[in-house]
Amino acid sequence: MDTLSYKTVSLNKATVNKEWILIDATDLVLGRLASRVALVLRGKNKAGYTPHVDCGDNVVIINAEKIRLTGKKMTDRVYTRYTGYPGGQRFTTPREILAKRPEELIRKSVRGMLPKTRLGH
Repeated sequence: MDTLSYKTVSLNKATVNKEWILIDATDLVLGRLASRVALVLRGKNKAGYTPHVDCGDNVVIINAEKIRLTGKKMTDRVYTRYTGYPGGQRFTTPREILAKRPEELIRKSVRGMLPKTRLGH
């Protein structure tokens, strides 16, 4: 048999069709929203998904301050960062992050679900 009835289609940077997606975060659970956004950013919702190419769509999230966390995660979850100085370990809770910069909480959650490679950056 000379020919195949199907061929594997691999996208490249020139053939990727990137779109803009608007998501309203009002009363959505943080983890479920973040996993859906990470899926769209990687392009896994498209038929022509190619693992080594950035084929995901661009995502805009509105009403980030109205996000919902289940259980006691608003007060019990702790995010740790380090300033680089001795004794510079800082701790914050989702409640404190939502009060100052609500979009940062979603950004942290989505970033943790993306690959830790150049493609994830």
